[in-house]
Amino acid sequence: MPSYGWLLALSLAALTGNNAGAIAYERTERNCSLVPPYLPSTAVNTTLQLQELRERMRPLNISAYIIPGTDAHLSEYIAPRDARLAFMTGFTGSAGTAVVTQTKAALWTDSRYWVQAKRQMDCNWELEKDVSVSSVAEWLITEVPPGGQIGFDPFLFSLKTQEDYDVNLESSNRSLKSIPANLVDQVWKDRPPIPPDTLTQRSWQMKVEHIRNEMRDNPYQPTALLLSALDETAWLFNLRGNDIPYNPFFYSYTLLTMDKIWLFLHTDRVSEELKVYLNASCEGPLCVQLKGYDTVLDNLKTYVAQPGVKVWIGTEYTNYALYELITPQDKLMTSSYSPVLTTKAVKDETEQRILRDAHVCHLHTQTHTHSHSGYTQKDSRGPSFETISASGPNAALAHYSPTNETSRRLTVEEMYLIDSGGQYLDGTTDITRTVHWGTPTAMQKEAFTRVLMGNIEISRTIFPSGTRGVNMEMLGRRALWEVGLNYGHGTGHGVGNYFGVHEWPVGFQGNNIPFRAGMFTSIEPGYYKENDFGIRIEDIAVIVPIQTKYGHNFLTFDTVSLVPYDRKLIDTSLLSSEQLQWLNKYYETIRKLVGPELDKQGLHEEKDWMLRNTDPFMTSGSSASVSFLFLNWTFV
Repeated sequence: MPSYGWLLALSLAALTGNNAGAIAYERTERNCSLVPPYLPSTAVNTTLQLQELRERMRPLNISAYIIPGTDAHLSEYIAPRDARLAFMTGFTGSAGTAVVTQTKAALWTDSRYWVQAKRQMDCNWELEKDVSVSSVAEWLITEVPPGGQIGFDPFLFSLKTQEDYDVNLESSNRSLKSIPANLVDQVWKDRPPIPPDTLTQRSWQMKVEHIRNEMRDNPYQPTALLLSALDETAWLFNLRGNDIPYNPFFYSYTLLTMDKIWLFLHTDRVSEELKVYLNASCEGPLCVQLKGYDTVLDNLKTYVAQPGVKVWIGTEYTNYALYELITPQDKLMTSSYSPVLTTKAVKDETEQRILRDAHVCHLHTQTHTHSHSGYTQKDSRGPSFETISASGPNAALAHYSPTNETSRRLTVEEMYLIDSGGQYLDGTTDITRTVHWGTPTAMQKEAFTRVLMGNIEISRTIFPSGTRGVNMEMLGRRALWEVGLNYGHGTGHGVGNYFGVHEWPVGFQGNNIPFRAGMFTSIEPGYYKENDFGIRIEDIAVIVPIQTKYGHNFLTFDTVSLVPYDRKLIDTSLLSSEQLQWLNKYYETIRKLVGPELDKQGLHEEKDWMLRNTDPFMTSGSSASVSFLFLNWTFV
């Protein structure tokens, strides 16, 4: 979340000895080779839940049970009641798959979370350093006897996941067994309830008609569209909820036909005002029929049983439980993403304006959070994800989550990385900055500069409309590759308007859709030196048309995040003249847009700091350093 005073407050906290938690870095990971095994205090004892799960497995005649880390809508962020993976393993990372047999249990996750998993899991669990279905299947073939069945909840499997398991197990004489009643839920005695809240609302009819037009124009002539991802329904009806942490979504499905709309949700939470808003008491094509959330299977089955129907689904976010009901195949139409997701990805002029404004108007939220107890930012709905605040070796974990055992005292001798964002009624923010309050090493400065070069190279790129992000992603890595460095995460993701901070299908990965004007994406290269430091520079940019000398229909990125980079970490001798020119122009933009807003909010000292840190760079020389303006604030 953009905030200059926020960085200043943290720098002051470091220099005045403000404690970020007692350091306890040594022996924070389990050691299962010792007798008895060594477990840190952060490890969770999972013996009881494993015992009870295995008891549930026996009467079902399954040799193994797969526990994905998602929910029935294949969401990235999930509600506490859907954190089955964390309940069973103790591991709270955002990516992972667990498998339990009668004698073994294993977790698969990627390199971002290996250290975290060794801190949180007890020795009941093996850690598999892979995330591929083929790796899980290979382990299953080893551990499950021939002819054995492997249980799974079809609501938690995407179509591709189910297909990948089938392919990998096909010739092994092991098979999947669909079990819609989740076994983890049956042993999770204190599973959190759904929040008892109603939904908020705005207008929706034009969106419904737009999507129906896309259905009419499709040559395969679908008669219905099934929406399974939570942000699809939230966007279609301009509704928001609070079922999912950091994301304003609510549990729901939608079945849209040319003359009917079925909205499946927890009807006991629907207010009379919302019923009026959705025209829920009529039967016309713009009247929403409210159905119970748990009735989606029965209603879909009834619809599919009719002659001449064809249901359009987006395979990336439709769970297997819904997919397997749509038979025979001639009643099914698929695309990777639904027309709702692809339409939502391109923001209209109003959405672009307010999302840009959100990155200017909400600059000082964290400043007041740190310096004035009880301050609430106007239109704030809380953070857009769990803040990543990490210093020294903790910052080498790309998705570090602080605990009392691993937190560190901030010092001027270490790099500090903070990645945070906010949800506001006018937009969603996400930004990462890395700073050093003392004297960085030559390696730290070079690595930071090369990460910045990657950020700039993508940001200044001009490309034809329809270019895929994956085809330019290497620009963010090239400066690092030149000296043998790299990073293990993606280079960017879409961002919503008071929606998900990670909004698919926009971004730089192979399964993202081509870039078009009006899309918002993050640009966030990084570098992480294990047990030493981490660097990430993340900005949000909107894709805009640009005039070129000869060609038409070309695009570029316009950065809307407006926070200067730590000058003492920039070695300008490594930057090209074009990169320096881009950087100086970016700083001019910060001064032009942020200066008046800081004046308007009466943040004069913050403006002073901003002006000092956006001085133009020289076109030659080694480094540019402007000292931080330390404010004499009282912390409460």
